Amino acid sequence: MRASGLAESFEEHRAHLLTVAYRLTGSVADAEDAVQDSWLRLATVDAGEIGNLRAWLTTVVGRLCLDKLRSAAVRREKYVGQWLPEPIVTPLGGTSPPDPLEQVVQHEDNRLAALIVLDVLPPPQRIAFVLHDGFGVPFDEVATVLGIGSAAARQLASRARRAVADTPPPTPTAEHENAVAVLVAAFAAGDIDGVIAALHPDARLIGDAGGTTSTALNVVFGAEKFARFFAGLIRRYGPESFAAFEPVRVNGELGLLNHGLGGDGRRGYPPRVTGCTVRDGRVWAAYDLANPEKLRRGVLVPLGRR
Repeated sequence: MRASGLAESFEEHRAHLLTVAYRLTGSVADAEDAVQDSWLRLATVDAGEIGNLRAWLTTVVGRLCLDKLRSAAVRREKYVGQWLPEPIVTPLGGTSPPDPLEQVVQHEDNRLAALIVLDVLPPPQRIAFVLHDGFGVPFDEVATVLGIGSAAARQLASRARRAVADTPPPTPTAEHENAVAVLVAAFAAGDIDGVIAALHPDARLIGDAGGTTSTALNVVFGAEKFARFFAGLIRRYGPESFAAFEPVRVNGELGLLNHGLGGDGRRGYPPRVTGCTVRDGRVWAAYDLANPEKLRRGVLVPLGRR
């Protein structure tokens, strides 16, 4: 196959490969790097001997992502605070021209809530589960990726399946957007009772700044504690901080982009992203993503203080 034809064939599969890699790693940077590296691998082999290019590339991306997951596990051992996936943030009306990352978050399995559950899995379990259950890769090919037998690959996927059984189900778009809007309106009005009413009784706040700026170091559980934590932030930064919020899509669901607030170390803060999960018509979880490194490649909205 000529080089130009091979490149065209690869481009036909790029969106699929990016979706696979992002769900495997939860990292836009790692996903994009894995896809690019898979092209470099393809360029070194005889493509004429590859029977199913899509399947071949998928397994190559799986191997590359296994290495990246292992590296991430080492980084997490020294990470300050909680660890969340890198978000994909898009304008409400979409990007123009369309960005390939928008296609990635059309898959409900790439919601933040679903990715967060995958983050608790050991790398081999995540690879086995996502490749087989998410993308239909046969267990003998999964086994090749992991360097184990087919029976062991089946067992890994089974363990992962049990571990992710409690993943919050997707919420209809209208229900999600209404719940987020009610919560934001209550915060903007300084109505703590309204905030508590907008939150699920089992609500939790998870912050991820990697030690770069202020957020909750530990998970905040319960509607009242959640509300009072944010009330403290409003007192600290002032009600004008809400002027920095812009409604956006965070992994395909309504969320907020905060463009940051100028000022000294106490009164100012850098840009951050808030994603939400809704249950029973109320916000069940909020994710405060404030580590600049995790916002570097997946935010498709102009980022910066207004």
